Amino acid sequence: MLKIENSSKHQHGSGGFGIDILWPGMVQNSGDSGIGAIGRIDQANVKAGTVISMHPHKDDEILTYIRKGRMLHLDTVGNEEEISDSRLMLMNAGHTFQHEERILGEQGESMQCLQIFIRPSEPDLTPQVQFHDFGTPYSDNIWRLIAGPENAPLTFRSQTWVQDARLGEGGELKLPAVPVSNVVRLLYVFQGAARIGETPLKTGESIIIEGDDVHTVTALKTTDLVLFTTDPAAKIFCGGMFSGNTRPRL
Repeated sequence: MLKIENSSKHQHGSGGFGIDILWPGMVQNSGDSGIGAIGRIDQANVKAGTVISMHPHKDDEILTYIRKGRMLHLDTVGNEEEISDSRLMLMNAGHTFQHEERILGEQGESMQCLQIFIRPSEPDLTPQVQFHDFGTPYSDNIWRLIAGPENAPLTFRSQTWVQDARLGEGGELKLPAVPVSNVVRLLYVFQGAARIGETPLKTGESIIIEGDDVHTVTALKTTDLVLFTTDPAAKIFCGGMFSGNTRPRL
């Protein structure tokens, strides 16, 4: 297992828009900014009233995972939809796609989310947008499947799975069974503090887990976890606008 400290992230933004950017592969010596299909993970805190104007994406699978606040989404395939901590969105950008985001709420409020950039299996796919209402923001003490290549609420066009869980203080939860053999997983603490094995993790930190061994996560206080699983042997396209291997190693 390889821990990723918050110091490995890169800060970006100004005014009401701030993000911490994680290129998970930067802590490895592979020469790739991502890990398998996991290209990039942004943890964002954006003030209500902020408008992120229409901008393009290409060959990215983009999961917007909101934990607080609301956002109005508009795009070039005709959607105008509100998303929240219980109604999530996956944009399969494909060959041509643009969108705009308007952060909703009262003055002083903010929207907090992960913007997750996953690599598709191939370039120039048909653009589409998916929405799913999970009914509740949190999955207490059990792993919940958010997105995957099949039989999932939201569908990635690559061999990638995202699950989440909320653990109360002192709670323990084993990592779920892997969907295929020889996976690589990334366990991310959105908020809180936890321990996996002897490794402590706090808000914004993550850990890379290779192989199929069963590990147990223990919450040191109420903690929101996001688990990414990727099949490193599966076909991926590494030229996506944000998910691709486009940033030089630091």
